[in-house]
Amino acid sequence: MNTATLIQRVWNFCHTLRDDGVGYGDYLEQLTYLLFLKMAHEYAQPPYERDLGIPKKYDWASLRRLSGEPLEAHYLAVLHELGRKGGMLGAIFFKAQNKIQDPAKLSRLVQMIDEQDWVGMDADTKGDLYEGLLQKNAEDTKSGAGQYFTPRPLIQAMVACMRPQPGESIADPSCGTGGFFLAANEWLVGGASWLKANADWLGHEGRALNAKEKKALKSGTFHGNEIVPGTRRLCLMNLVLHGIGDLQGEPAVERSDALIAEPKTPVDLVLANPPFGKKSSMTITNEEGEEDRDALTYERQDFWETTSNKQLNFLQHIVSLLKVNGSAAVVLPDNVLFEGGAGEKIRRKLLDTCDVHTVLRLPTGIFYAQGVKVNVVFFDNAPKDGRVHTKGIWFYDLRTNQHFTLKTRPLKLEDLRDFVRCYHPANRHQREETERFRYFPYEQLVARDKASLDVFWLKDDSLERLDDLPPPDVLRQEIIEHLEAALSAFRDVAAALPRFPPREV
Repeated sequence: MNTATLIQRVWNFCHTLRDDGVGYGDYLEQLTYLLFLKMAHEYAQPPYERDLGIPKKYDWASLRRLSGEPLEAHYLAVLHELGRKGGMLGAIFFKAQNKIQDPAKLSRLVQMIDEQDWVGMDADTKGDLYEGLLQKNAEDTKSGAGQYFTPRPLIQAMVACMRPQPGESIADPSCGTGGFFLAANEWLVGGASWLKANADWLGHEGRALNAKEKKALKSGTFHGNEIVPGTRRLCLMNLVLHGIGDLQGEPAVERSDALIAEPKTPVDLVLANPPFGKKSSMTITNEEGEEDRDALTYERQDFWETTSNKQLNFLQHIVSLLKVNGSAAVVLPDNVLFEGGAGEKIRRKLLDTCDVHTVLRLPTGIFYAQGVKVNVVFFDNAPKDGRVHTKGIWFYDLRTNQHFTLKTRPLKLEDLRDFVRCYHPANRHQREETERFRYFPYEQLVARDKASLDVFWLKDDSLERLDDLPPPDVLRQEIIEHLEAALSAFRDVAAALPRFPPREV
């Protein structure tokens, strides 16, 4: 079976299962379990002859010889047993469940995977197939998976600005399905289609890695956290299919809340898009059996301020995660740039203790989680020497008079070309102002109300030139997103209000 035929079969089978109520996310999980087992089986054969710790009673051969109800029963036993193991094996099968209720279709899926040599397949091919399914899952707004999927063109532009180097350690404390790790890996290895297609302006000057660098890239470069078990499972498989990590050993992504404790090992680079939503919370059940959400605060000595604001906590954590002179590029919502109270105190500390040098203001309509207004904040950690390290910030406005929608005009890497050029990754100290790219000195920024970094200067043309309004479908989507953003903000306010017991009458 050639690659194109295989990809088409995988997609078609996904649509077949959707008719039975199995969504992209559920299909991805089942595909992950079975792919792991099949690849482990292939590695156990010559010339590899590797033992990945799967008991023969629960290996791939034990599955493929069954059909019908015996297959379904044995598949459940396999998922349960392997979920009790440690290392990568236990991470993939942690709390695994069978979502394919028709034994005949489960048998067809096993057969389809069995027909293909997955270990020998090109990493780009099987990786792109899996990434495509992840994106389809993110587009399914009902599943909520969009919050774990950052638009790949944005990730690629951020990586192009950061330009990771061989030997550098890279972290993402909320890594979702692993998009930042994949793009950084592609930048280091070279050869990815997005690098080839845009080589003239990305400035990629990759070189062939030596054996030591290849080994470090595969198993020692990336360090992540993902608190949601299912998302972590998809992330790990996504990385393995792209040649990062290994089916054997310990996973590069921990299933833990990154905010709980101070990082043990600082890193060179952080690339991250912390989860949207303002408040950190946990669900508790009261004596009446009713569920309630209780705000979480993290008592950490290395944090500048104690707050239940998830975004501010992630920002503080990322600073503590960096080595001295380490660099970060972080997607943050607008409220982090202007919020008072703890937000203002954290912003002032960030400006003083780090070199915050660039802010990219992003338009709406590019994220699967709708109604969010976000920015990418670029900064370098600095020695704790009592000096102010931010001299000034360059702002790039990709928001004013820009209109994007997920369906009709999705964000493309080309849309970020001018920003990457203005960023000047080769030497960011040789920048020049343009209409959309402007410099504001430190003294001017800290003198603003609450040291707000919510800076804009371009005029919205739609306010004066009605003939130049975007198409109705774009306007409609923008109105929806603005309303959803307002509703989200109101929910945050409502959640923070004290609760009073009902009055007796």
